[in-house]
Parts: sequence; C-alpha cells; structure tokens
Amino acid sequence: MSKDLLLHSLRGLGQVALSAHELGISCREADIFACEALFSTLTNVNFDSDKFVDYIYKSVALREKIKSQIQLTGKSQQWSGLACFTPAETKEGLTQQGKDAEYDFISQSAINTDIFSLKLTVIYGLKGIAAYAYHAARLGQYNNKVYAFCHEALASLDSQDKTLDDWVAMALKLGEINLLAMELLDSGNTLSYGHPIPTAVPLNEKQGKAILVSGHDLKHLEELLKQTVGTGISIYTHGEMLPAHGYPGLKQKYPHLYGHYGTAWQNQTKEFPQFPGPIVMTTNCLMPPHDSYKDRVFTLGPVGWSGLFHLETEDFTPVIQKAFQLPGFAEDGELRTVTTGFARNAVLSVAGEVIEAVKQGNIRHFFLVGGCDGAKTGRNYYSTFVEKVPQDCIVLTLACGKFRFFDKELGSINGLPRLMDVGQCNDAYSAIQIALALANAFNVDVNQLPLSMILSWYEQKAVSILLTLLYLGIQNIRLGPTLPAFISPNVFKLLSEKYHLMPTTTPDADLAACLS
Repeated sequence: MSKDLLLHSLRGLGQVALSAHELGISCREADIFACEALFSTLTNVNFDSDKFVDYIYKSVALREKIKSQIQLTGKSQQWSGLACFTPAETKEGLTQQGKDAEYDFISQSAINTDIFSLKLTVIYGLKGIAAYAYHAARLGQYNNKVYAFCHEALASLDSQDKTLDDWVAMALKLGEINLLAMELLDSGNTLSYGHPIPTAVPLNEKQGKAILVSGHDLKHLEELLKQTVGTGISIYTHGEMLPAHGYPGLKQKYPHLYGHYGTAWQNQTKEFPQFPGPIVMTTNCLMPPHDSYKDRVFTLGPVGWSGLFHLETEDFTPVIQKAFQLPGFAEDGELRTVTTGFARNAVLSVAGEVIEAVKQGNIRHFFLVGGCDGAKTGRNYYSTFVEKVPQDCIVLTLACGKFRFFDKELGSINGLPRLMDVGQCNDAYSAIQIALALANAFNVDVNQLPLSMILSWYEQKAVSILLTLLYLGIQNIRLGPTLPAFISPNVFKLLSEKYHLMPTTTPDADLAACLS
C-alpha cells in the first residue's frame, strides 16, 4: 500500500506545486522529485517499502515548503484535504492510510466506470512521462510545461465534476506532453553522446572481468565507463541498455563498452545466474532477485529491493571491487552480433534511397513492431509476425519488445537492413520523426504512408506513448497481445471509432489486413 499512499501524497503536492507554477514561483526541486517519485512506482522499478516511506515524508515536506513560499506572496489559498494530508509516524499507520486512500479513490471514481478507466489511463501515462522527464533532467534538460502538466493531472484526479469528454481531453493532453518529454530526453541523449549510428554489437562473451548494466539510464552507464577505464573490465549492456552502443560518445569513446548479454528483462532470473560478474540495475525492469546472484546485484536512483546493495551516489567503487572478486568469463565465445542505432538521423540520412526503393516497388511496406514486453503467454505473436513479414517489407522496432526477434537475420533491401532497431521505448520520438519526415517527403498524410504499427502493451511507458500517437492523429494501430485491463469497453469503443485502434488477432490475419 506504500505506492498508493505515495500517489496520494503526490496528488496533494501537485495541487500546491500547480499553484506555485501559476504564480510564477520556482519549485524545481519539487518538480524533479515528483517525477522521480512517480517513476519509482512504475512496474518493476522499486520494491523497497522503506524507500516509499522516505518519498512520502519528503513529498509532504516539499509541499509545506512551497505553501510557505506561496504565503509570502500574500495570495490566499484554500487547500483541500489532500494538500493537508499528514502521514502517520509508523509503518502500520502508513499501511492503513494507504488502504484508506486506495479505497477512497476507487469508491469516489467507480461511480462512472468510463471516467474511472480514463483516470487510471492518466495515472499510468503520468508514470511514463515522469520516467522520461526524470532521465531528461539528469542530462540537464527541463521544461516547466512538462512539470506543470504533471502537477495539474495529479491534482485533477481529485476532481468530481469533470465529464467524460474532459478526461478524454486530459488523456490526449498527456500524449502531447509526453511527446515533449520524449523530445527533452532525446535532446539530452544526443547533446551528451551524439546521434546514434548503426553499430554492430557483440552478443558473445569476451575473456576477462565483466560488469553488466541494465535499464535505460545512459548517464549512469557513462559514469561507470569513466570509472572503469584502464581496469581491464569489460562492460556489457542488458535489456533496454542495448541502444547505448549506438551513441558515439559512449561506444567510440569507451572501447571497453564491449557487448550485450541476455535477452528480455523477464528472462533475467534465468540469465543473471550465468553472468560471472556484478549486475547494475539503473531503472526498470528489476525482477525479484534469486539467492544465486542477489549478492552481486546493485541498484541506484529510484530502483530498489530490500536487501540489495543500493548505491547512494554514482561512485561505482563497490561494483568494481565486486567485479575483481568474481571470476569473469574464462574464454571468448563464438562471435555473434546484432546491429542497433537506427535512430532518426541514421534512417533519414538514407531517406533518398528509402524513397526511391518505395517508388521502384522494392519496398512495399514498413512495420513498426515494438513496445513493452512481458512473460504472458501469447507474446510470441510478435516474433511470429516478424518472421512472416514478406521479403519486400522493412521492420522498425524499439523498446524491450524487440528482444523477441532482435537477433533474427532478415537480410536487406537495396543495401538497407530489413530489421532496424530504433532504440529504447523513449526513442518512439525518433520513430515518430521518421514517419513524419517520410510523410512530408511523399507529400502525404502520415496515415497514408505504407506503414503499420503493431504495438505490444505491458507497462506504463507504453500507455504514454500510445496516447502520444493518438494525440498526433495516427490511426489503425494494432495493440496486443491483450488489451489493457483498465480500458473499459466504452472507452475502447470510443478510441476504435475515432482512431481505428484495434486489438491484434493472428499474425497471418493482421499481415493480410495491413498489406491489403
């Protein structure tokens, strides 16, 4: 219940911080904190109840600090009960407050199932925005418009007078702001490390000491690379950290950023025991660690699990020491590679060749097959779909869903690889820019492009990206393998009628429909 109570306290902070933004009072500390705290509640980020308690108390302290700043302006404010919430002093008391807060929110919202559905959609989408804004801030990229919206949306969850249309508008506004948040992060990444370039990444082990880094945070990776220069330790990426190899400011600057280890995040409990070095979790997705390797897993930032070694700063000395204590890889493995780095600059640099290949009929269709992966039965739909994509079609992919098929050899068309990894989930921004640029080049609406989007839904970032696509008016998106449980039938019907959003069926049927 700690997460429920944290959200409750953040809603109160949101009301006060929103007033501060409207009055022109800077509250950057609260802005960044709210994003970090929201991010910590995202799927498979933090499981440490003590950390949530710290966040709850800090949210109240920041709220009261901002109230004092507002009071100094002479502007009188009437604060709601949420904005005056006082957390209990014991864990037992906090647990009960969390249960009460969850019950009150559900009972107040469940009067209208469709509005409740959209409120949940906004909550989950906010967590996605918070993740991107958190990473962007770490790279020096801020935008008050993003923070003000987050506070506004949190504060609005307490509203009882908004109509269904109001909440639809709020969800689409969330999509607009998420586009801005992804743009911020894209700027942070590219200004810091350069634009990604297609890069072959070894999938085999290299003899010697090794450290594995998982998650999304490129700045954490950079700091580790700096501290391991000249140590003889090879750094391997895992999961969504794979696209880091495409950034010149990382791969080319630090040759000991060697290769990629493992597949999708949900396989870590099978793969981590075999890795002969320490493992650093920078963001989601952390699974409950097994005893066979939990003594060499390190967390930092908003990530946590009770009993794991949490790095309070970016001093990786304990990780490096652990790497020297562990055996490392005994010998080189057979060389295998996968290519990443097909972000917007890389793809658009060959836009002329792409356009000509389409005009000549060599490229018939593009498929964006990506999104967030999970262990649920039925997700082999995506690998089967990619295997069945005709030879005259190109597959763009991003996010962790690609690990169902990222190492498949699909060949090329006119020298262009048929499988292009655009990057992390936030690199949906790059995919969007590619689509918009191609639409402009062909002088057509983006929905008239020979492009189909087949998206995998699992966690909250996928919600924010979907809302961004809907905000941009992109239609005919196929979503699967099952529809989000929080989307009510009426809300899905509304989205289907306006945007032709549809569930996936079978690979053969969906391919036939896309190519018809």
